[in-house]
Amino acid sequence: MKATELVGKTKDELVTKLTDLKKEQFNLRFQKATGQLENTARVRQVRRDIARVRSALGQSAVAKRA
Repeated sequence: MKATELVGKTKDELVTKLTDLKKEQFNLRFQKATGQLENTARVRQVRRDIARVRSALGQSAVAKRA
């Protein structure tokens, strides 16, 4: 996911995306703990995607205040 994909989304869409990513991160942690994780790079991708969504949420909040 790129940051440009998040620019046009509404706050509700971003919150939904964040929730989905957090669930995926939770599942990946369980897979890692049980030794079933095949794509270890996905953990890093999900973590960075969560940061991108949080940044987009923060930027939209600041833009609304201004």
